[in-house]
Amino acid sequence: MNSTPAQIRQWDNDHVWHPFAAMSAYRDEGAPIIADAEGFFLKDTDGSELLDGYSSLWCNVHGHRVPEIDSAVHNQLDRVAHCTLLGSANLPSIELARQLVERTPDGLNKVFYSDSGSTAVEVALKIAYQYHHQKPNSPGKRDLFLCMGDAYHGDTIGSVSVGGMSLFHATYGDLLFKTLKLPPPVTFRVPDGYDANTYSAYCFDELERAVRENHERIAAFVIEPLVQGAAGILVHADGYLRRVRELTAEYGILLIADEVAVGFGRTGTMFACEQEQVRPDLMCLAKGISGGYLPIAATLATDEIYDVFLGDPTDGKTFYHGHTYTGNPLGCAASLASLKLFDDNRVLDNVQTISQQLQTRMAELQSHSRVGEVRQKGIMVGIELVRDRDGNEPYPAADRIGHQVTLASRRRGVMIRPLGDVIVLMPAPAMPVELIDQLCDAAIESINEVTA
Repeated sequence: MNSTPAQIRQWDNDHVWHPFAAMSAYRDEGAPIIADAEGFFLKDTDGSELLDGYSSLWCNVHGHRVPEIDSAVHNQLDRVAHCTLLGSANLPSIELARQLVERTPDGLNKVFYSDSGSTAVEVALKIAYQYHHQKPNSPGKRDLFLCMGDAYHGDTIGSVSVGGMSLFHATYGDLLFKTLKLPPPVTFRVPDGYDANTYSAYCFDELERAVRENHERIAAFVIEPLVQGAAGILVHADGYLRRVRELTAEYGILLIADEVAVGFGRTGTMFACEQEQVRPDLMCLAKGISGGYLPIAATLATDEIYDVFLGDPTDGKTFYHGHTYTGNPLGCAASLASLKLFDDNRVLDNVQTISQQLQTRMAELQSHSRVGEVRQKGIMVGIELVRDRDGNEPYPAADRIGHQVTLASRRRGVMIRPLGDVIVLMPAPAMPVELIDQLCDAAIESINEVTA
């Protein structure tokens, strides 16, 4: 394309509607237009090099232009770029399914492919509902889903229904099915009359009460294991996920683990569920599954669930759900190469190294007058900015403090993206430790500049 950067920017402003973007502000601020990448750096049309400090929205794993993944995709292009799984199969999707089954918690033996985190959750919700409808000797109507307040599971109608972020979801209230939402077991801000200990106990009690009082109607509990990402990197109290599993198992309620954001090393282990020895009934994967290369997702299920969908075609037990690009060979080939790199390059060992360095650097902000809390699980970091630490008083929304920090960081050659006034650091699991220091330097300096 023989066009000037100014022409390209004008076409972007004229024609592209960006996700989660206030477009009038976006047009005025001149966001970078990425033209190239190498390793852990992005390069925009103006020639500026930017460290990818948010893993291209939490999905890049090994960096950009990784020779092994590039080669896998090229080799697959020499064979077939796409063929449907509706009535046929393809080699990469079969090989990847086997790899996922071997790496996820025991018992998740069936893989249903889709194309994004939202669709992976949507698949799980529909499977759970139909499972109870078809299960022999079903105890009654299971038409209710239990989920967390401030949850985010995607943007399709089903995944929005089990979400809990009013900023994103309130507009669509009349479109959504009914759910029960539980208070997240986090204690940064607690209601009047509670301290951190008593509020944490209250959250556990509410979990137990909701399950015991509504178990005859609950089809599934949907949860982001350990960390609620889009809510601002809310790290759950230890043992909460395990207690969820105990209660759901007791009452025959399916547990859906949404590992879209937390999977593939982000919390320190390959999958977050491992840290509390939990095996869900359904697990949703996306983002890092292909190393951040191509849109592919998977919903894993147990044999017990899968078997309920078996029968004569005339029985009507089929799961009538599908995606045109489900099991796309290119995406599966990239995913297989990415999983091999996890082993060959000992990526999970690197996660331990860089998570420790992040913890060390974040200690510099613990007494910062404008930092209410630093939350970290593995390499997922949320720095919550406040106007006043006394009571953790937030900044006025109109100040867009979090956004101002990202602009200041960009001037320092680092790309990050906030969640409101929570500054999120989300390095790729394979990022070298020296680049972690560059990321932290830019974030800390930008916070100091903007909040001075």
